[in-house]
Parts: sequence; C-alpha cells; structure tokens
Amino acid sequence: MGDSILYKLTSGKPNKLLFLVRGFAGMAVPGWLFRRLLPHVLRQARLRPDWDYICRRADYYIRLSEPFALPAEDRFERQRSWAFYRGPIGSYGRAMFHTAYYLDQHDVTRWFPPAFRWSFCPGDVYFTPGEPTVVKSRLLECDNRNSVILKLDKLRHFMFVRDTIPFSQKKDMAIFRGKIRQSRVRTKFLEMFFRHPLFDCGVVGRNEGCPDEWMSPKKTIREHLDYKFIMALEGNDVASNLKWVMSSNSLAVMTRPTCETWFMEGTLRPGYHYVEVKEDFSDLEEKLRYYIAHPDEAEEIIRHAHEYVDQFRDKERERIISLVVMDKYFRLSGQAEN
Repeated sequence: MGDSILYKLTSGKPNKLLFLVRGFAGMAVPGWLFRRLLPHVLRQARLRPDWDYICRRADYYIRLSEPFALPAEDRFERQRSWAFYRGPIGSYGRAMFHTAYYLDQHDVTRWFPPAFRWSFCPGDVYFTPGEPTVVKSRLLECDNRNSVILKLDKLRHFMFVRDTIPFSQKKDMAIFRGKIRQSRVRTKFLEMFFRHPLFDCGVVGRNEGCPDEWMSPKKTIREHLDYKFIMALEGNDVASNLKWVMSSNSLAVMTRPTCETWFMEGTLRPGYHYVEVKEDFSDLEEKLRYYIAHPDEAEEIIRHAHEYVDQFRDKERERIISLVVMDKYFRLSGQAEN
C-alpha cells in the first residue's frame, strides 16, 4: 500500500524532495575546492578541544590498524538490499544503488582524489566483507574489522524528534509499526503480542507473507510519541527508528543489537540507555509493567538516552569524523600520504 499524501505531509519524517534538491545543488561545487581544503580542515581539527574524542570515534568506525591492499580488478554486484562496488571513488555512479547513499558518500569522497580506490557496500549489510569495505552497518559479533562504517542513509536513520509529552502523560502501552523484512525477531514479537492489551502493533507496507490481520495503517511519528514504550526491533540490520526513539520521552525497547551503524549501537548499555528484553520476548510484558510502576527509573533511562543522542548533533564535528575515517582508510591502503 502506498503512502497517502496526508501521511507524507504529517509523518514527521524529513522531506525527501528537499534532501535531494540540496544534495544535487551541493554537487555543483567543484570537487577540486574540497580537495584543496582538506589538509587545512584536518590541521584545524587537531587544534579542537574535542580532538581526542574525534579520534576515538574515528577509530571505532575504522578498526583497521595495519596497511592493506585492495584487489586490483574493479567489481560491481547488486543484490536486493545491498550492492558491492570496488574501483575509483570518482567512478561510483548514482544509478548503481539508491540515490540517498550516492549523495551521502559523495559528501565525504569529494574531499579526496577521484582516482583513489575503495570497496563500498551500500545498503542493509548483515555480513562482513572479505576486504576492507565502507558500509552503513556491520555485525557486532566475530571479527568485523573489514567493515568500515560511514554515516550513510542519513535521511532515514539520523533524524531526531522534539517530544513535548512527559513520560508520565503517555499511554501505558508499547507501539510497533514496521515491515517484517524476513525478520525472525519481528515475526516472533508479532506472533506473541498482536492484539495483546499492552501493545499496539502491526505491519505496514506490502504484505511480505505475514497473516493479513497483522497489516495495519501507518502511524506518524507524532502518534508514536503518545506511547510510553516504542519497540525498536531489528529488520535486515539495525532498527532504523532507534535514533529518534532515543531522542523522545518514550523508552526504547529492544533485544540486544546484533548490528551497528554510525550510531555505535554496540556501545549502548541495557537498562541505562534502553530497555533490553530477551530474544524470545519472555520477559517483555514483565519489563513494561515494571517501568510503568517505576516511572522515576524510566525517566532516568530516557535522560541517559538523550545524553547519548546529543553527541551526534554537532554537524561540523560529524563531518570531521567522517573525513578522518576516510583519510585513515586511504592512508592504510597506501593511497594517501602518512
């Protein structure tokens, strides 16, 4: 089912058309200007009082420390939810994958020579590439050093909300609206809690094989904020709503994350930044009733969540961290001077 015009106007999500207009307008600035400015920007960054923090963030995203060489041959492959490209950054084209990923990577790669080579895997990545590769998401288990995280698909993933409703005035319920996306976690949740009195849940979009009764109309972000608990359940990779949920006055409820993005989900602390429940959801109802009965503890978690989100609000610092990540990638691959 397609989104109605009314829903698009009131959803609370960023305006995609405006994002595209700004993105393509920004491409009119010649790339050589950014490449000339890069040494100055990095020198000035080292003088910032938060330089140590910038380095810690960058080292978190690119965990490689030893030099590496990319395979010599170019490669392109496209799957349903991701693509893989190896070649010069200047040859990566908009038609290769979703436009949002193209614009987001271009914001960073235009600061470097277009002949520099990289491996790039945009989309929902739920595996670890065989070579150092720039991704939006990476697995938290096993050796994930080949997954180099960049801030990608920002329009969808990095949005925050201004929630004026106190936790105490929200409904004593949890809400979930999302796609199934072949997610075992989401399917299990709906099997257990669809039509449960503590939950308002349903599947949106196209029916991907779930029971017809699970299909529900979409709710705007503003409508989500009426609930004390918002489920943040992983789909193909991460839960895309987690960022704005943690900026709200509602509690984010989720199983322990298995993937992470630029949001560094792997550093989140259960019971401190969010409410963690077991993968079989056997403790979910108990956890919700506990925080309904202990609102002071719930509000403390919400305060910590807000503090966590705040570190991503400095747009200039976020840009610098992205540049430091890619500068390290190109230095370790022997393409930029050390």
